[in-house]
Amino acid sequence: MLPIVRLVDDDSSVRKSLGRLLESAGFEVQAFSEPEAFLDHVSTHFVPVAVLDIWMETMTGMELQAHLCARSPRTRVIFITGNEDVAAKAIVMRAGAFAFFLKPVNDSEFLSAVERAFDGVSPAPAGKH
Repeated sequence: MLPIVRLVDDDSSVRKSLGRLLESAGFEVQAFSEPEAFLDHVSTHFVPVAVLDIWMETMTGMELQAHLCARSPRTRVIFITGNEDVAAKAIVMRAGAFAFFLKPVNDSEFLSAVERAFDGVSPAPAGKH
């Protein structure tokens, strides 16, 4: 079974391009255009690794990270953003983000971070798949 990366970005072109990149590296991808749909998914599924955009229409990645930490504290979060934002990077990294990338991402560095994020992740708790 392939490791599943959950990707949350409101930009369809980013979801498509990052999805292809991740799949080419041997990952399965579940993409979400809405943070709320992703949070619904988290309530019934174990999510070891999530890639989140910082700036989305309905909820920022920082807000999403806070919700995610409360619901799934073991999830490793990798952030992506199209805007250089030193303050946002500092906030999410202090809150426990695993990595932070500026779009367009450096493919090899991004994939390396995703692979490292899966290292040592314990299996899903009972009742979540």
